[in-house]
Amino acid sequence: MTKHSDDYQEALDFLYSRLNYENVGLPRGSEGLGLGRMRRLMRRLGDPQKSYKIIHVAGTKGKGSTCTMLAAAASGCGYKTGLFCSPHLHFLEERYRIDGQLIDQPGLAGLVHEIRQAVEAIDSLHADTLKLTFFEITTAMGLLYFAREKCDLVVLEVGMGGRLDSTNIVRPDVAVITSISLDHTRQLGNTTAAIAREKAGIFKRGRVAISGVTDPPAAKVIDQIARDRKCNFYCLNRDYAFEKLPMPAQILKPEPMRFHLKSWARDWGEMQSPLLGPHQVENAALSLATLDAAEKSGLHFDRSRICRAWQGLQMPSRVEILGNSPLMVIDGAHNAASAQALAETIKISFPPVKGPRVLVFGTTREKDLEGQLFWLLPLFDRIVITQYQKNPRARSHDETRTAIEAAGRSVDAEISLPVDACHEAQAMAGAEGMVVITGSLFLAAEIRAAILGIEDNLPEAIRK
Repeated sequence: MTKHSDDYQEALDFLYSRLNYENVGLPRGSEGLGLGRMRRLMRRLGDPQKSYKIIHVAGTKGKGSTCTMLAAAASGCGYKTGLFCSPHLHFLEERYRIDGQLIDQPGLAGLVHEIRQAVEAIDSLHADTLKLTFFEITTAMGLLYFAREKCDLVVLEVGMGGRLDSTNIVRPDVAVITSISLDHTRQLGNTTAAIAREKAGIFKRGRVAISGVTDPPAAKVIDQIARDRKCNFYCLNRDYAFEKLPMPAQILKPEPMRFHLKSWARDWGEMQSPLLGPHQVENAALSLATLDAAEKSGLHFDRSRICRAWQGLQMPSRVEILGNSPLMVIDGAHNAASAQALAETIKISFPPVKGPRVLVFGTTREKDLEGQLFWLLPLFDRIVITQYQKNPRARSHDETRTAIEAAGRSVDAEISLPVDACHEAQAMAGAEGMVVITGSLFLAAEIRAAILGIEDNLPEAIRK
């Protein structure tokens, strides 16, 4: 087991002692949410988020992929680029990257030490209100870190929603909405229009905004908010459009898709998505159009340098291939829309396999279980259910099995420990089959840590 420094352990203990909605689940509605605490904290830190340009990204799905593509492209074009994404898979450091490099443990501990006094002062002065949360503090750490390191540009991913998200204290050069579908309905609303209103809360008066949303009710709301706030607004199929190009007749290995993109600013020509799946074409096209929009703030992005930066780009647990005999794919799809995207990726971007396809599935209590299963079950010959162990929000075997049986399928195995479920699925698939692990990023993280042998390296505060 890796020995971590006392400063690092103390920093993590402090952070994980705070209210953490990623572990306990979000409250219903907007209870406990708001920007007041975050604004007070950032003022005490000197508002470091004002020292660099910002691209702020919201959306139901595709946020992380779009942010990763944007950051890689900007770094490839010579800008010192910070990337803040959440949640992390294994280590908290994954949330803070500059030009692709994670913050190191001493740097993380130093940030916590620097911010802790301000956090405790605010908690003391406002003792009658909710204390600063894990996500608020870790977001502030990122905004401070990127200023300390003198970044030119920061790509900032919204945690949940937009209007009341902790990241929404920034005034971005470009605000981006990737997609709208039903997720977090207890907090954001049970229609796409209601959810769009929350997401478009990141639009700032007079600033540039761009949307890749195709859902008509959601797109209408977003357009109206952009008008009301007098944004310089661009949207898909009006200001930019892309065409997916046909895949090769015979695929011998997993292949990303190619597409043609034309925006209001330029014709990008034929491009290749850096990540697998037809849904990633939408994210790649939106990323490139966002870069065109960002040029209004004085930046410049070169097509050839972006193509080089995107070569070999990978995202852990986003259609990630972890083995070839059997073919083993891990993906953090956690709602119906992302399950649909994963299903389409398996059908379009992967070659057929000779052996059985086995699903390893475990999800979170508040997620749309039936919606996820609707897209996934038809693709698989065998089903293994499990539940992640390190977060209390895991859905039980009983609930998952009942939903699968209601869909007309049976469960081949129920195995509590995710890594054991993965090994059972590998045996079922054989050397020529396929195993797909999905349902939650929490599940993906636990299995990935075990498979890659990094579980014993996790700090105690994270392994609990």
